[in-house]
Amino acid sequence: MKAIAQRIYGSADVLELIDIDMPEVRENEVRIRVQAASLHIGDWHVMTGRPYMLRVVGFGLRVPAVRVRGMDVAGNVESVGRSVTEFRAGDDVFGTCQGAFAQYACAPESNFALKPTNLTLEQAAAVPTSAFAALQALRGRGEVRSGQKVLIVGATGGVGIFAVQIAKSFGAEVTGVCSTTKLDLARSLGADHVIDYSKEDFTRSNRRYDVILDTGGNRSLSDLRRVLTPRGTLVLIGGEGGNRVLGGTDKWIQALLLSPFVRQKLRPLSTTPNKKDLLVVKELIEAGAITPVIDRTFALSEVPDAFRYLENAHGRGKIVIAV
Repeated sequence: MKAIAQRIYGSADVLELIDIDMPEVRENEVRIRVQAASLHIGDWHVMTGRPYMLRVVGFGLRVPAVRVRGMDVAGNVESVGRSVTEFRAGDDVFGTCQGAFAQYACAPESNFALKPTNLTLEQAAAVPTSAFAALQALRGRGEVRSGQKVLIVGATGGVGIFAVQIAKSFGAEVTGVCSTTKLDLARSLGADHVIDYSKEDFTRSNRRYDVILDTGGNRSLSDLRRVLTPRGTLVLIGGEGGNRVLGGTDKWIQALLLSPFVRQKLRPLSTTPNKKDLLVVKELIEAGAITPVIDRTFALSEVPDAFRYLENAHGRGKIVIAV
């Protein structure tokens, strides 16, 4: 089968379209014929091996531990292991796996759910990791309640598009921060208020928020805390910027060290894919509360170009790989 793989860490130039063996199905696994996958910033970090901390925590010290890239996936069940009871051949599913940028992929049945009835497979592939992050940030770390004021920094990015919609479904009053060209998108997602960061420094305003979601932004902790209510919650998602060793997670460390000494809650989030949250996301989609937004679609052979687009462009939603 065809797959996008890499032998060494580096830029998109290290990615190759190669022939590899089809993955074998273990007892508790489902093998799917991949119809679509999606790209997120975590895939870029694994491709480059930066920050270097990723290599130490299990992604491969000198070379990638898993050669085939891609995590978010949607497709048709091709075969199932002996202990699988939830799915059968022909089912349309979505979820997460290792090696989504390939014609076939395997993962435990707990990684998948039946595709939402109101989405295409390409739309479904755009959902899992980013929607997990948004849900876990708002419901878990942020504990968002109806009537609260929520600020989402990066409202039109991969996580932000889901965060705006999920926060609205929770009954929050949502303010989205984005660039001039994306104000209309933020409004269409349901944001009650929008802030153009190129024209207004939201950290210098008189407005205060009960919960702030910082999706890998460039603002310092002190800037973000300035517009947080005295007992508000700041949730940090992503680790962009910073140095090659720790990346933006140095802000996570600062937050963890400072949090015990202030009344505000400063909470980093490391996203954890799980079946329970996948089903919650599916329910929200089928209820019409959230809808994925696709920026661009690339073919499997164009995955290197998709990574370059992710790195250099400020997209309006998710990047999808059509397989």
